Amino acid sequence: MRRLPLLLVCASALAAQSQLPPEEQQALSGSLAEAGNSSHEFIFALENHLKKYPQTKSRWELERALVKAAKETGDDARIVKWGEAVLARESEDLQTLELVTRSLVRGVDKASAEKALASGKKWEQVLRTLEPRDATEKIRWQTRMDLDQGMSRALQAQAKALLILGKHAEAEALAAKSFAAYPFDESARVLAQAREAQSKFEPAVDAWADAFVSSDGKQPSDLEAMRAAWKKAKADAPGAGERLLAAHDRFNQWNDAKIARLRQYDANALKGKPAEFVVTSVTGEKLALASLRGKVVVLDFWATWCGPCRTQHPLYERVKEKFQDREDVAFVYLNTDEDKALVAPFLEANRWSKNVYFEEGLSRLLNVTSIPTTVILNKRGEIASRMNGFLPEKFVDMLTERVQRILSE
Repeated sequence: MRRLPLLLVCASALAAQSQLPPEEQQALSGSLAEAGNSSHEFIFALENHLKKYPQTKSRWELERALVKAAKETGDDARIVKWGEAVLARESEDLQTLELVTRSLVRGVDKASAEKALASGKKWEQVLRTLEPRDATEKIRWQTRMDLDQGMSRALQAQAKALLILGKHAEAEALAAKSFAAYPFDESARVLAQAREAQSKFEPAVDAWADAFVSSDGKQPSDLEAMRAAWKKAKADAPGAGERLLAAHDRFNQWNDAKIARLRQYDANALKGKPAEFVVTSVTGEKLALASLRGKVVVLDFWATWCGPCRTQHPLYERVKEKFQDREDVAFVYLNTDEDKALVAPFLEANRWSKNVYFEEGLSRLLNVTSIPTTVILNKRGEIASRMNGFLPEKFVDMLTERVQRILSE
């Protein structure tokens, strides 16, 4: 429910920006004010408004707000009702497709399952259009993982729908594809259920083991289901534990393969510490930040379009001069421009050193949301200090003092 006030603000802003007639705008604002922080009253207010003003210019925005509010309250019926209205106008809205499909498949009746199967196929189809056209098309590793997870969930929802419809073999095939795309524990459970429905108890044991191993919460119910399937397959014969260990091995192999795959897109994918990163200079040279361990490292995040960064740059150089005789202090300039082609000409035009590196995902890891930002790492490669923005008249003294303090720790 914590997000509901954001929805209220959003809906109010949308109403104000939609050039509604004064009478309608006043009615909507009043209804939202009366709803307060009650999610149910918020939904009631918007639904009543749409009944009273069915031709409102804000209908699309209000329907989207209703979908989000229904998600907050876990109201599957309303997610489907208003989500389908949104999809009637924007059929490839991925977020709404996912919400509607997952809500429908929770309905467990065959009519809902048929609709879930159709929307799940549409969800899958839209995801496939987002795949790179060929090996030359560059995408971020985060995008690669998002696509894999989305495809897994889309196939998983279809497999659930097929289970409800009694199409167990088809459900098994799609659940297996879902788990291969990204091993969510829920995909393994659907796979196990599909196999048990076909009396494939021994393969079901492996699927239940995969569900347990891949679950963050490690649900005991998965182990109970695994034991039950084992008894049906092997009576009281020993060996179920070995299947669980095999599932651990499968998951570890998948995880290693996942990391290797994502690092084909970005060598820094899934790295969780600054010292693990490798950055590339404007001239193509690589710098492993691990090679700077044992030094205090000053990271300067800047961009060519950032005016304050230009003002700050000579101040950095003054601080750098103060430590030029120290081998245990390093300054690394990290450019954050999306268009890397702009950087070399900028350095040339402004006569800056070309000893500049691209941030390569470090700004995301370090939560750099504005520039200029300075992050200082201690000799162990840990964050010891950061400066968001700068005070021109105090910057040199402030940065010098912080570096000296961290050196003395």
